[in-house]
Amino acid sequence: MSELTQQDLTTRILSALSTLRENMATVDDAAAAEPSALPGWSRAHVLAHLDGFSRAAARQLDTAGAEEPFPMYDGGMEARDDSIEMAALMRAQALAARTGEALDALESSIRGISPAEWALATGFRGGGSVEDLFHAIWRELVIHTADLALGNSVADWEPEFCAHLFQALEGRVPESRRYILQPHGAQRITLGQGEATTVLSGTAFDLAAWLAGRQPLGPVQATAAADGTDLPELRPWAVKLKANN
Repeated sequence: MSELTQQDLTTRILSALSTLRENMATVDDAAAAEPSALPGWSRAHVLAHLDGFSRAAARQLDTAGAEEPFPMYDGGMEARDDSIEMAALMRAQALAARTGEALDALESSIRGISPAEWALATGFRGGGSVEDLFHAIWRELVIHTADLALGNSVADWEPEFCAHLFQALEGRVPESRRYILQPHGAQRITLGQGEATTVLSGTAFDLAAWLAGRQPLGPVQATAAADGTDLPELRPWAVKLKANN
């Protein structure tokens, strides 16, 4: 799998920002209160998360290489979750405006990163590099734009993004399992090193959606020992993602 250059990744992030802004422009109070494609969250929750993540990521980029990096979220994940719940109560127009400001700040920080700063350490995931954070920003923007379900879906995930998710989310495979992904018309991808093997076939974006904990749009078929079986389990998102992805 070829790695994206900094320029290629930056271009994709800026495109994702543009798409997200277009989707956010249609949100009113009624739409914000409706369920998103992310189980348990309304669209307002998704916007509130994007607001907090964008501000946190911008701070990490602006302080990359600091001797004592800031944590990603002040107060940790519990404080992050509390902030999402509070912000989700805002009127849609105010929340969208606040999130738009955060996205603007994030874009400015992204554009301010030079190639020489690509390897600098940040407070993201306990010392992840600027490159690691750029990949995380890409994931957050693309996945949560689909979660808003306002014109975009997992079907809009480009092949390069799906390939990235297959690699980045391998940590969700339980240690005892091995999942062989068979995207239609593409080469197989093996995730995990356990002995219990399951083959999963479907479109690349449906397989990526399943791996990311989202509902696939089409069928994802699972077989074990040549027999059909239920979709296998996945570990929580909280597991550490692979480095440099």
